[in-house]
Amino acid sequence: MPARALRRRFFLIAGLAIAAAPVLAEPRPLKSVPRDHGQVTRQIVDLDSREKPGTIIISNSARSLHVVLGKGKAARYDISVGRDGFTWTGETYVGRKAEWPEWRPPAEMRKRDPSLPGYVPPGPYNPLGARALYLYRAGGDTLYRIHGTNNAPSVGNFETSGCFRLSNADVIELFGKVAVGTKVIVRN
Repeated sequence: MPARALRRRFFLIAGLAIAAAPVLAEPRPLKSVPRDHGQVTRQIVDLDSREKPGTIIISNSARSLHVVLGKGKAARYDISVGRDGFTWTGETYVGRKAEWPEWRPPAEMRKRDPSLPGYVPPGPYNPLGARALYLYRAGGDTLYRIHGTNNAPSVGNFETSGCFRLSNADVIELFGKVAVGTKVIVRN
């Protein structure tokens, strides 16, 4: 094929490709992806408890989560807990675990805040963060979670809707040590 015909074919194909390309919309600014998993707050502390090793004990007032290690010791993590009117106490267990979980806000939460989506896929913008431990009672999901966050500076506050929020760094480490069936005690 002569060079002139080849050029004509190239420009024809290029022109068709440009015409067929979708009109580009004004680009939306992207939220920045968290570059780290937040602070590691785990400390080994003294804890006088008769609970068996592995049991999780949460204190709403101290905004802390302890994993009983035995022999008077526990691993302590900083957490966020329920804001005013959203704290609770009781005994539950870990009924399920998920890495990079999806999030479906409960109907009550969407009723309080209609701007919430019905579904948030797994990933760096998901409010459950890197890992989630699903709390169950009597065989059913309580809709409360021990989970990570992509907003690490929020850890240590009273601001959730009843869940227990750790930094992603802490929840990743905790996730690897907690089994389904683990007893969870939530105290004031």
